Amino acid sequence: MKKLVLAYSGGLDTSYCAKYLSQEKGFEVHAVSVNTGGFSKEEILEIQQKALQLGATSYTSLDAISNFYDKVVKYLIFGNVLRNNTYPLSVSAERIVQAIEIVNYAKKIGADYIAHGSTGAGNDQVRFDMIFQTLAPGIQIITPIRDNKLSREEEIEYLQKNGIEYSWEKAKYSINRGLWGTSVGGDETLTSHLPLPETAYPSQLEKEIPKELKLTFEKGELVALDGETASPVENIEKLSEIASKYAIGRDIHVGDTIIGIKGRVGFEAAAPLIILKAHHLLEKHTLSKWQQYQKEQLGNFYGMLLHEGNYLDEVMRNIEAFLTDTQKNVSGSVFVTLHPYRFELNGVKSTHDLMNASFGSYGEMNKGWTADDAKGFIKILSNQGKIANHVNQNHD
Repeated sequence: MKKLVLAYSGGLDTSYCAKYLSQEKGFEVHAVSVNTGGFSKEEILEIQQKALQLGATSYTSLDAISNFYDKVVKYLIFGNVLRNNTYPLSVSAERIVQAIEIVNYAKKIGADYIAHGSTGAGNDQVRFDMIFQTLAPGIQIITPIRDNKLSREEEIEYLQKNGIEYSWEKAKYSINRGLWGTSVGGDETLTSHLPLPETAYPSQLEKEIPKELKLTFEKGELVALDGETASPVENIEKLSEIASKYAIGRDIHVGDTIIGIKGRVGFEAAAPLIILKAHHLLEKHTLSKWQQYQKEQLGNFYGMLLHEGNYLDEVMRNIEAFLTDTQKNVSGSVFVTLHPYRFELNGVKSTHDLMNASFGSYGEMNKGWTADDAKGFIKILSNQGKIANHVNQNHD
């Protein structure tokens, strides 16, 4: 039989693929899911049972949470990446790591085919295909949903005819959980004006009494919460558990898809938004203005290339090297207060804080220069403007 690896999530599209490819096309289907923070042990077991019932020869769950952090999330933090100043790339960042894990698994077992359940109308088809084609150009990509232009109703009908009686009725909201946040899609996000209702978000408001937290960073990485040291991944998970009870991190992102159309999606990302904003505040205290400027340009560029599926371009490694180098002095603690639906950044404490009061305080008495020094500096600084005004004073 023809050996095929199927990127399998357990949802309708990939379930259709598992049944169709094994029964109709005669493939030896090896279903693989990649856990980047979205699956519990119980969910993985349920997905396994479903895949085997659908005709898969085997099922494998690959744990890629730490790899996801090391390869992607760390640099999203270093770069303070928020797409369109809003979205922390919660799901799109995961797809890159998932695709790499899947293609590596396909090579390991000697598969000649890789399949995924993407449609022809979204970003994921680009991300998956680009990774597969780049890393394994000799492996053929098969996409039944996209190629056959199947509707959800047609997929359900096919599965029911073949004795698969799961409840395939479309849930009102599509939820995709991961380490770096959760996306929420529904009827409202297909419009330009309707908000998602409170009940659409997976985390509901449970805490109302404000809570203070201390986030400690070392060279840009979150190494402790309230003085308790743990790995960055563990700290992200812990912070998410704490902050989600305050219903923090909700928003709707409007963006430009890779294929040229506008897209709208809700998301819940309590820990990512707090970490990004806290990290950014610490950088304001510890980096020069030109470091911050260049970081903003390259951080945005890194996020855009990641979103577009260009993770394997060598320029990404160049940007990662730059971002890593900027974090040498980004160490210290950031003090945060959690409130229902929002959070406050109260301040920082760092040995690298450039607000050194022993040298001079903004708007107060200085200790590093005289009044004449200031006057001379301002006079020279204004030369460019004075010259331009003199030359062009008679011109509109």
